[in-house]
Amino acid sequence: MPSKRQAILLLVCSAFLWSTAGVLIKWVAWHPLAICGMRSLIAAGVLWLYVRKPRFTWSGAQIGGAIAYAATVLLYVSAVKMTTAANAILLQYTAPAWVALFSAGFLGERVTRKDWAAVGLTMAGMLLFFREGLRSVSFWGDLLALLSGFTIAWMTLFMRKQKDGSPLESALLGNLIAGLVGIPFMLGTAPTAQGWLGLGLLGVFQLGLSYIFYTRALKAVTAVEAIIVSTLEPILNPIWAFLLIGERPSAWALAGGSLVILAVVGRAALGGLKARPARVGQTASSSSEAK
Repeated sequence: MPSKRQAILLLVCSAFLWSTAGVLIKWVAWHPLAICGMRSLIAAGVLWLYVRKPRFTWSGAQIGGAIAYAATVLLYVSAVKMTTAANAILLQYTAPAWVALFSAGFLGERVTRKDWAAVGLTMAGMLLFFREGLRSVSFWGDLLALLSGFTIAWMTLFMRKQKDGSPLESALLGNLIAGLVGIPFMLGTAPTAQGWLGLGLLGVFQLGLSYIFYTRALKAVTAVEAIIVSTLEPILNPIWAFLLIGERPSAWALAGGSLVILAVVGRAALGGLKARPARVGQTASSSSEAK
């Protein structure tokens, strides 16, 4: 099992890899659900090679994590198609609030005042970051994006539930489900050579390697800590746009991004990431120290 510091580094690497999705998807001229399905099938192959002999227990947590994973990738791609990218990513990253709400009851992990402060800062930072890009263009697209925030929260909770086992199998099953859903949309015109390169990078790195990192990290951090660090993903997206196509972030975006980074770094620096995750029902002295 990785140490807390190693786990945080793995989460940052995951967020970095996830953030490449927008740029790589633009390389692929194909139906969005076909892209989603193909990258998931490629990712499933990568995860299977990594695990070698996957252990399917068919437990509630394993199946729940797989369904939540598949729902997240399918809902998000559909939401981006129906609403603005800013609306989609902002509404998806309501996830930290959902994780904080359900962690105690589902996992028995205490959600401290430090956690709630970090969740509040990340939500405020996201609002500032996407302030200039928010528009209400589609009720249904926004609803799908909001649902994807709920499902990614439960994906994290179900995977964290398997911390003593192997949560990677949930990601493997989830990718297979998403791949099967996408197969009907792959019929017809095939992608170009550039498109296949983009799909390969999406499947191997943006989904495959990222979830190897993410599931390893979940063994050493709480669900709330994991989802807070993951909010770096939408902040990193515009960095790719700036480096590759010269788009400069606005002052509001810089302010919002700074808040999110402050929340992530602050939550780590305040000591909460140095100790093992506190659990509901610990002694009163332990509870007061966690706060």
